[in-house]
Amino acid sequence: MYAPARPQQFWLSVLVLLALLLLPLLALQAERGRDFFEEEEAGHGKLSGPAQPSLNAPAYQPVRVPPLAAPGFAPQTRLGYTVGDQWEPAIAADRFGHTYILYPQYGTVPNCGNCYSPTMILQISNDHGATWAAPTMIYPAGSTTGEWDAQIVVDPVDGRTLYSSWLQNGKSDIAFGKSTDFGATWAVSIVDSTNAGTDKPIIAARGQDIYIVYNHSQTVYSAASHDGGATWTEVKINANGKLGWSLAGGGTITPNGNVFFSWAGYEGNGGAKGKVNLYVSKSTDGSATWTTKLIDVSSSPPDCSAYQCGWAFLGAQMVLTSDAAGTLYGLWNAGTVDKGPERIYFAKSADGGNTWSAKADVSSAPAGTAHAFPAIVAGAAGDVRLGWMDARAAGALWNVYYRSSANGGASWSAETNLSTYVAGYTYIQSGGYSYPFGDYFEMDIDEQGTTHAVWGEGLNYQTPGSIWYARGK
Repeated sequence: MYAPARPQQFWLSVLVLLALLLLPLLALQAERGRDFFEEEEAGHGKLSGPAQPSLNAPAYQPVRVPPLAAPGFAPQTRLGYTVGDQWEPAIAADRFGHTYILYPQYGTVPNCGNCYSPTMILQISNDHGATWAAPTMIYPAGSTTGEWDAQIVVDPVDGRTLYSSWLQNGKSDIAFGKSTDFGATWAVSIVDSTNAGTDKPIIAARGQDIYIVYNHSQTVYSAASHDGGATWTEVKINANGKLGWSLAGGGTITPNGNVFFSWAGYEGNGGAKGKVNLYVSKSTDGSATWTTKLIDVSSSPPDCSAYQCGWAFLGAQMVLTSDAAGTLYGLWNAGTVDKGPERIYFAKSADGGNTWSAKADVSSAPAGTAHAFPAIVAGAAGDVRLGWMDARAAGALWNVYYRSSANGGASWSAETNLSTYVAGYTYIQSGGYSYPFGDYFEMDIDEQGTTHAVWGEGLNYQTPGSIWYARGK
C-alpha cells in the first residue's frame, strides 16, 4: 500500500538530488581555481561585462603634452579615451622616437557596438611623447570576450620590435601580440588557453627570446618562445609551492640571456591574512628549469575596503629590471605590522641574483605613511630610475614619486612628485588624488634618456578614474 512521504523525507530527497546535481559543477570549479567573483574580491580585477553604448561618445582629439622643463618633468597629462574608465596602463619606448601605451578600457568603448568591458586599447606617440594620436583597439577580434592586464615591451636588441601580452576570454587565454611596423599592425596569437582564471601576466623579451610569466591560483607559470613568438613551451616556476595565492610582479632578461622574474607568494588567501613572501626566480636554460630566492617577507596586506577594493590590492609586490651591464635592481613595498602601512624598498644584485644588497628604504615620507605600487626601469650601466605611490599628503591623498640614480643606487636624486594638479576632476585635489586606479604603473626610458611614466588615478578602486602620463629627466 502506498504511503505518502513525510515532509522531512521529501525535503531530504530534494537536498540529495541537488547535491548530486551540484557536485560536478563544484568539481569543475575546483579544477578551474578561483572564479571571477573571487578574483574581484582579491583586488586584482574590476567589474566587467558588456560595454555601454558609445553612439554619443565625443570625437577624440589628439593630445599635446606640455613642453619639458630643463631639467624636470612636464605636468601630468590625461591619455586614453575621455569617456569610460582607463585602468592599469603599460608603457614602452623604442629607439626611433615612438612611445606606446597599452591599457584596458572599462565602461564605454568608443566606436565599438559589441565590445566587452574591458577592451584593450593602444595609444601611440611618434615624437617622444610630445603629441599622442587617437587611441585604437589593438586586437578587435578579442574585444567581444574581454581583455585584461596590459603588457608591452620593445626588443632591446633592435630597439623597434614590439611585443605585447594580455588576458582574454574571461581571463582564460594568454594573448601575445607582435608588431614590426611601430604598432601600426599586429600579429596576435594565443599562447595558452587554460579554461580557468589567470592573472598578472608579465612579459620580458630580448631578441628572439620572449617570456610571459603569469599565475593561476597558487602556481606561477612561465611560457617561453625562442623563435620570436612562433612557438611556445610552458613550465611551472613554483611546481611544489604550497601557497594561498601567487602573483607575478616584474621580469627582465640580462645581456647574457638569463631571465629573472619577481613574484609574490601569499601564505593565505580569501582575506588580508598571512605573510607575503617576495621571490626572484631565475632561469639560465631558457625556462626549462628555475631556481627561486626569497628576497623579503611582508606582513599581511593593508585593508582598503573603504575604497571598494579587495584584500590583496595594497599587498606587497616586487618589480624588477636590469641595466646594460647585467646588474639586477628590485623595488618593492612591504610592511612589518599586519594590515599596517607599508614602505618602499630597493636592493640590487651584481652577481646574477646569487646575492643581494641589504634593502634600503628610498622614500622620505614620514613613518606610518601608506606606500604601494613600485615601478622601476634601468638603462646604461648604473642608470636606474624608480617610482612609487604614497599617501603622505594632507588628508591621506596619494601622489606618484620619482627618483633616479646614475651609480646603481649608491646615491639618489631628490624626490619629484609627478602627479601635478589638474582642475575639473572629482578625484584630484591640490594636494594629490583620492586613490590609485589600478594595482601597478610603469616607466620606460627612450633613446634620448627621457623617462616616460604612466599611472592611474581615481576616486576609489571601482570608479571613476583615468590614466595619466608624464615625461622628463
